Amino acid sequence: MTDASQVLVLLAEHRNVLLSGPPGTGKSMLLGEVAALFEKEVEEGSPNYSAEASVPIPSETGAGLPAPIGEAGNRRVFRSVLHQSSKYREFLTGMMPDAREGAAPGTFRVTGGVLYKASEYAKRADHAALVIIDEINRGPAVQVFGGAIVAMEGDKRLGPGGESQSSTQYFDLLHPKTGDLIEYAFPDSLYLLAAMNQADVSVEPLDVAFLRRWAPVALEPSSVVLRKHFDIGDDDGEELPELTSSREYVLRATIRAFEAVNRRISLGRGPEFQVGHGMLMRQGGMPSEFSGVLRALVPAWRQLKNHIDEVFFGDVRGAAVVLNAGLGIQGNPYVLVETSFGDAPKAEIEGPVSVGPEEIYGLMRALASPEQPTDV
Repeated sequence: MTDASQVLVLLAEHRNVLLSGPPGTGKSMLLGEVAALFEKEVEEGSPNYSAEASVPIPSETGAGLPAPIGEAGNRRVFRSVLHQSSKYREFLTGMMPDAREGAAPGTFRVTGGVLYKASEYAKRADHAALVIIDEINRGPAVQVFGGAIVAMEGDKRLGPGGESQSSTQYFDLLHPKTGDLIEYAFPDSLYLLAAMNQADVSVEPLDVAFLRRWAPVALEPSSVVLRKHFDIGDDDGEELPELTSSREYVLRATIRAFEAVNRRISLGRGPEFQVGHGMLMRQGGMPSEFSGVLRALVPAWRQLKNHIDEVFFGDVRGAAVVLNAGLGIQGNPYVLVETSFGDAPKAEIEGPVSVGPEEIYGLMRALASPEQPTDV
């Protein structure tokens, strides 16, 4: 499992890190943990590194952060989320209408975006800046970065003291104060951390030239995390009973269903379309009593079912395979039905819109069952 300390080490080494993984694998949580550690004020008597802690703190430097990040006495996090309408001028600099109070109608101004502001902050002595970009592939990332792509790599920055080096790359930029077109380079103490779901492309896919400028970190669905969250031991392979009043059997069935559903999604659509463990986790942990677990799994299943419907939209038979529908498994409320529309054969899945607590265990047990040949 990747933790915040590992990401910070990668940031210190490469300057740019890209988290990727299916929804629910903890990307946003990891972004938040890294941001908290980056800005953490380390004082005398601060806790040392603990591998068992929820957010381990590395101890490479006196600041509790890997060098050179921890060597900066002033550290600040800048945040951004890309979307379909994101533009270069909002990220770096550019012309836009001046809508500020007192501005004459029809006038324009040069704005400084989040990356420019973070870069200017990091250029100051004893300063470091971390730019967090969530959903980076939901917007036109390549257009948003523009010419900055050539200068963002760690070895293309200014030197540690702000000096230009033989490897430093410059790009053209409108200066927000003067409006002049200047040559600009990024400082050494500027760090970029982005996150994306590879299957979720809103505007355009990220090209190879852009991706190779990031150190990749892949987050994957994890049964180990679920077992820890559910507070149950490793699966011993015991057959699940048809009926149960045991909290542990319900949670074992849920984890097996989680694994089976992801296996089928991977085969049918690809591993990037899997569902993360976070979709089955509950803030505060799972209830300790049997009935509470059943109730807690109802909204979790609703979210998981919506994900399956979206991934297999227009592919009824594919969704049926994931749901184990049509196999006649006891407890499965979903059935694949062959029908027709005029002379054309059709298939549809019959089943409840929502599953109640009393049906959860039977459903999870059915989903966890191995796939079997069917004549339906």
